[in-house]
Amino acid sequence: MTRMLTSVTGPEEAEVALAGGADIIDLKDPSIGALGAVSPDVVRHTVDAVARWDAAHNHSGHKVSAVTGDLPMDPALIVQAAEAMVEAGVHYVKIGFFEGDPQKVLDALAPLSGRVRLVAVLFADRKPDLAILPTLKGAGFYGAMLDTADKGAGGLLSHMKAPALLDFTRACRRIGLEPGLAGSLEEPDVPRLLLLAPAFLGFRRALTEGARAGAVTLERVRTVRALIPRVAEPNGAGVVDYRVLATRGYTPDPQGDMSLADRIFVRDLVLPVRIGTYEREREKPQKVRFTVEVLVAHPRYQTDDMQNVFSYDVITDGIAMLVEHGHVGLVETLAERIAAFVIVHPRVMKATVTVEKLEVGTGIVGVTIERTRETAYSAAADALFAYGGAAG
Repeated sequence: MTRMLTSVTGPEEAEVALAGGADIIDLKDPSIGALGAVSPDVVRHTVDAVARWDAAHNHSGHKVSAVTGDLPMDPALIVQAAEAMVEAGVHYVKIGFFEGDPQKVLDALAPLSGRVRLVAVLFADRKPDLAILPTLKGAGFYGAMLDTADKGAGGLLSHMKAPALLDFTRACRRIGLEPGLAGSLEEPDVPRLLLLAPAFLGFRRALTEGARAGAVTLERVRTVRALIPRVAEPNGAGVVDYRVLATRGYTPDPQGDMSLADRIFVRDLVLPVRIGTYEREREKPQKVRFTVEVLVAHPRYQTDDMQNVFSYDVITDGIAMLVEHGHVGLVETLAERIAAFVIVHPRVMKATVTVEKLEVGTGIVGVTIERTRETAYSAAADALFAYGGAAG
């Protein structure tokens, strides 16, 4: 299950976030940096406010996290800040890993891992070294999160594309770290990132009126919450079923009439792909062009809500992740996988996929297939599971 982590400045905003459906209350001061810390007193008051809210609403207990601040890689400073947050009663402590040697910090933090869940924050706009993930696990960390350090330089997806983010979430899960994604996320990012099966998505800017340091509003929290359904993780821990994940964040409307369907399309997307049966085609990628058109059931009512929209970004991200997975022998196989990936969205009634090889030397060759939900499942479910199920 992907949980919604909501960054707040204190107890007042925490109550707004809880009323809107947030899963984790995350304390930070956005006016003083990417991971600006609030005081231990504010943390303590917020922890108490969350407990009171849960008791009043018969809730089993929301979790609270807090950041340690934009600190240098000084073991004494970071441990002192982390211990202060532990004493204030949080369940998670988020620690930013900025420039510098992290090993001494990890050694100093290891004893705290038995008292609180430690989450490392890496920065997508600072060229994060994912080789640190096993070391984090060895130091007792609970999770790792990708965020952005410069909040004025674009969101997470402007610094790392879906295939790279998928590599991160899969690498975390393989070694038992809970992966999180954040970084100036907006509403259209949610369905794209849910495909990657993060343990949690973190929000601040999408929940405020005006600037990032503005107040969190109930309406905005509810809007984002509606994009993250509370659903069980498919097929157990560590197995990503893309047929289910692709449907997250949308409202099903299965009563589609093809005569009223909308056509959503991506045309002439060209990517380097390792494809073909010749040995030379295995050695280096070649240009492949993709065109995908889907028939989408028209909503029963007029809407301007992302919850009821099939995003073309899901198509482009899906293609990018599939081709990054490795060599594919046939264009037909790749077309089937794309159709199976797309058709699972509950509003999609039919998908038409064209895959063309542009560098064969004898013109352009390729295939066009049309699939409905039933035919896509029977034709490509095994291939799709081979991709999704590999995520550990």
